[in-house]
Amino acid sequence: VQLQASGGGLVQTGGSLRLSCVASGRTRSTDSVAWFRQAPGMDRNFVAAIHRNGGRIAYSDSVKGRFTISRDNARNTVYLQMNSLRPEDTAVYYCAFGPSVISSNLASQGAYAYWGQGTLVTVSS
Repeated sequence: VQLQASGGGLVQTGGSLRLSCVASGRTRSTDSVAWFRQAPGMDRNFVAAIHRNGGRIAYSDSVKGRFTISRDNARNTVYLQMNSLRPEDTAVYYCAFGPSVISSNLASQGAYAYWGQGTLVTVSS
């Protein structure tokens, strides 16, 4: 399985971006999918996830109400719509797929088997 993330860039505070993550290889519509991010000098942290076919969707508190995760199974693509961006959202964003993620582990990096290369989002103040 290979994941290709795109859509990052430079945006002003309050702006919007949409990230995409295209999966190729042996992916399934029942895989759980997620976005994580890593700010400069910081650990990688959970942003948002969809459990399997959408039975549960989870967001970190810092992005709730501003970001929306979605998936298009026909295109093997996961999206992250980011609105009302803030300078603290600046980070490299990674997508992840996991065929065996349980609902209570959606925010756990170790639950995901496949990772994309990351796309940089920079929010200027």
